[in-house]
Amino acid sequence: MAGNGRWTKNQGLQPWDGHRAGVEALRALWNNVRISIIGDSSKLPKSPLKVINEVEEVTKNNTRLQLIVAVGYSGKYDVLQACRGIAQRVKDGEIDVEEIDEGPIEQELETNVTEFPYPDLLIRTSGELRVSNFLLWQLAYTELFFAQELWPDFGRNGFVEALMSFQQRQRRFGGRKS
Repeated sequence: MAGNGRWTKNQGLQPWDGHRAGVEALRALWNNVRISIIGDSSKLPKSPLKVINEVEEVTKNNTRLQLIVAVGYSGKYDVLQACRGIAQRVKDGEIDVEEIDEGPIEQELETNVTEFPYPDLLIRTSGELRVSNFLLWQLAYTELFFAQELWPDFGRNGFVEALMSFQQRQRRFGGRKS
């Protein structure tokens, strides 16, 4: 959901109005979707934090799709905190160093809140052509779609375009175990 800040600036609005507009764009785009937040939202002002909590509460029983929204999230920090968690487990005698493989790392990543922690498709809005420290471990075999629109302006047409692009791709997963 990149571009909220730039959108706000372009519209001449208050800083958190862009995030509120981003959430509204999300609500308009997807129905029956469970939304989960990852990252450190504790540093956000109360207004957007309230909206985030409301969105998670209102969508917690939705079953069609799960959308993970990253707020104050860093892929590098996610991997770092996973390593720290594993190190603590080794120190506590829960696992041996030899047992460390992809499994324990993946259990410690923030996307463990979902049954499907590896996105099939990443839609990057705002015209940026990079993943920007986002889900660095989890994106290993994810298909990428880049859109020019800032997130609050990204709508149903952009979403359909991304899905059509995804459907035309031949996915190859290398040696990944599914």
